[in-house]
Amino acid sequence: MTPEPALPAPNYLAGYPAELQAEARASVAGGLLAERLRRRYGEPHGVRTDAALYDYTMALKTRHLRSSEPVSKVVYDNRLHVIQNALGTHTTVSRVQGNKLKAKREIRIAGVFRAMPEPLLKMIVVHELAHLKERAHDKAFYALCRHMEPDYHQLEFDLRLALLQAEASGQPVWPATPLPNS
Repeated sequence: MTPEPALPAPNYLAGYPAELQAEARASVAGGLLAERLRRRYGEPHGVRTDAALYDYTMALKTRHLRSSEPVSKVVYDNRLHVIQNALGTHTTVSRVQGNKLKAKREIRIAGVFRAMPEPLLKMIVVHELAHLKERAHDKAFYALCRHMEPDYHQLEFDLRLALLQAEASGQPVWPATPLPNS
């Protein structure tokens, strides 16, 4: 039996101009990028548990999307990035309750966000919350993201840089710390 071929590494900067990609790769090769990101964003946030993530997400939802459909579950998912090559998902799960069909919204955030600074966590949560109103990644979707987080595009780019740095070095920009005992 032959081993499965390795998947090609994701190009986190696909869609950005070639000059910008070259500059980012030079920063990674020069060893400057990780330190720049740590200086810009500081230490990881304190939203470490699924319950804290749910509360954090609901606070943002209440502030910006009061009239949208309710979200029943928000969790960190350590398998998400590896399996689906995604950093967050928004799904609708249908369940039969008696003779009715109930639909519940769930948001899953990749486990790598446990150890990242709060602005980057907020960016991915805002992204998934925007899917409550806008399904497609179109102009209206990104306008909603910018409404909830004005620096959305810069945060998304910096997250892509952090992922590029982590892949190139084999080490995350912000090392994981153990979860507090609860």
